[in-house]
Amino acid sequence: AVKQLWGDGDHLAEINDMMSEQRAIGGEKAKSVWELLRDRAVRWQLITLLLVVSCIQLLGANVVYSYAYSIFTKAGIPPAQTHYVSLGIGTTEILSTVLCGFLIERAGRKTLLWKSYAVMALALGLLTVTLSLQDSFFWVPYCSVALVFIFIMSFGIGPGGVVCPLITEIFIQSYRPAAYVFNGVVNWIQLFILGLVFPFLV
Repeated sequence: AVKQLWGDGDHLAEINDMMSEQRAIGGEKAKSVWELLRDRAVRWQLITLLLVVSCIQLLGANVVYSYAYSIFTKAGIPPAQTHYVSLGIGTTEILSTVLCGFLIERAGRKTLLWKSYAVMALALGLLTVTLSLQDSFFWVPYCSVALVFIFIMSFGIGPGGVVCPLITEIFIQSYRPAAYVFNGVVNWIQLFILGLVFPFLV
């Protein structure tokens, strides 16, 4: 099954990891969310997951998606064509997330996260400048569009692709279902709060 999944090669180390994990949990039943929250043995994993999920909500991807339409129309893209550019953004995110899958083992998770966060911060800073100078030069709106694409590509290569498999990597099998539930609940609660608070911030 491992060869069918990963292709030919020496996968003995991965198989040994799976077997040692199976021995460690020893037929233990899946933990509930309450058990996950109370268990001190997984406290740091839970804190790590909470911080990473919170960063995803607060790094600005939702804001960029919200304002993309107005950025595109100000760049001179006809309103009838903006859905094609939006489709291009979605395609860029998908392709960069797939690219992350190829880079993650070679570059490492920390490297991908920090470098992506740095590029995203730079892109948002420059996007703030280009939006302020929107009417100064004819080429500035096009820079804004390019920065949106750079931001989304960095998001897909970094946090968008790294966070998804994180739960399976930091929790053993008996905690994974509860960790996925915790991740989903925290994600949606933060998205709900952000949705309520953001209009007042604007």
